[in-house]
Amino acid sequence: MNTDVPTVAQPGLAPEIAALLKRDPAGLVAAVVQQEATGEVLMVGWMDDTALHHTLTTGRSTFYSRSRGELWVKGETSGHRQWVREVRLDCDGDTVLVLVDQEGPACHTGDRSCFDARVLPATVGLPPVDETPPGRPAAAQVSR
Repeated sequence: MNTDVPTVAQPGLAPEIAALLKRDPAGLVAAVVQQEATGEVLMVGWMDDTALHHTLTTGRSTFYSRSRGELWVKGETSGHRQWVREVRLDCDGDTVLVLVDQEGPACHTGDRSCFDARVLPATVGLPPVDETPPGRPAAAQVSR
């Protein structure tokens, strides 16, 4: 990741927030959108400073379209709006988590989530029987 991207805030975004962001070379951060009530991941989009400022100040998820080169407010044309409940910045400063109340489907295909349609085959990983994952009681200590 290029860390030489300027951290100068665009008009409107608080300088103290802008200083925390680690943008990609295009000046964007990833935005993971999650349904607040269930924790379901709905979609991933991209935000520039203006989109993040708009999201933080209007209560509506706003993104930067890399293909169209413009801002868009989720649900503005489809009616499938996202009402912002909380916005968090990850530990690296390169991704925001937007907790929302989603109206209708989040995906442009009509699926509830952009991650509904294509499940990839993956081997399910399990820790060895003799290892206890951090933060979990040993097998003998688990009450049933």
